[in-house]
Formats: sequence, C-alpha cells, structure tokens
Amino acid sequence: MPAHLFATWRMEYIGLAKPDGGQSPPRCVFCVGEDSDEERLILHRGESCFVILNLYPYNPGHMMVVPYRHTNVYESLTQGEFSEMNALSAEAVRVLKRVSSPDGFNIGMNLGKTAGAGVDEHLHLHIVPRWNGDTNFMPVLSDTRVVPEALHATWLKLKEEWGR
Repeated sequence: MPAHLFATWRMEYIGLAKPDGGQSPPRCVFCVGEDSDEERLILHRGESCFVILNLYPYNPGHMMVVPYRHTNVYESLTQGEFSEMNALSAEAVRVLKRVSSPDGFNIGMNLGKTAGAGVDEHLHLHIVPRWNGDTNFMPVLSDTRVVPEALHATWLKLKEEWGR
C-alpha cells in the first residue's frame, strides 16, 4: 500500500492569485503597512527595508530582506536601500548562527520569473540557513519539503535574538 504524505500548506500557495489571467491579487505580499509583525512574521523593520520569515521556507529560519518601496528593478535601488539590505542580511546571518548553528548559508535574489522568482513584482533577498545533510529526496519525488519546525516557533526564537 503506498504511503501518503500531506503538505497541506501547499494549497494556500497553489491558491494564490496568478498574474497571468487568474484572480487579481488583493495586494503585493511584500508591501507592508501597519500589519501585525507577529502575524506577518516580520522580524525587524528598518528605515528602508524589513526582514521577514519566508512563508514557504526551504529550511527553518529562511528569511528575506525586502525594501519597503515596491520595485522589481534591482538597479533602481537607492544607495541607502542597498546598504540597509546588506546590513540586515549580515544581521540575519549573525542571528541564525546564534539561534540555529547552521553549517552554511545560501544568500541571493531571483530577479524575474525566468530566474525562479515566486514573487517577481517586488524584489527580495533570501537568506537560507543550510545544514550538512539537509537535502533529501522529497522535493525531487513529490514537490514536498520537510520543514521540521513550525513557522511561529521559528519566528519567536529569531525575534528574541534579533538586535541583541
């Protein structure tokens, strides 16, 4: 009898509005206002950028640094946005090292759908903690990721450490 794996969180992702003729999105997922930081998983709000946990992480602690300004044009970032984005990514690495002791990191951007951007209308910098042996067969065989910790639990640990 075959085993069944349930990735129920995927339905929320699958049901998201599609810019290519599907439902119109109510707003950009990265344009934040006075939203609840805990509800939106925002770890830090800076002057021109903020840090948020990825709602669909590759690993626990997968964060993104996002400019407040709605843009998908990398070269349009101001010097202040570039500087703060880099400073916040360095702080994210420091926090993740203290909280989770990863063996390495992937840090980068996917600019445009062709480059793999899931949300291509608002650029964002990914910080993904990596551990030896954290890859497995699940994404290859079933488009399922095994993330061993609940997002809110990860958010609480990282939020507590941020800015210490």
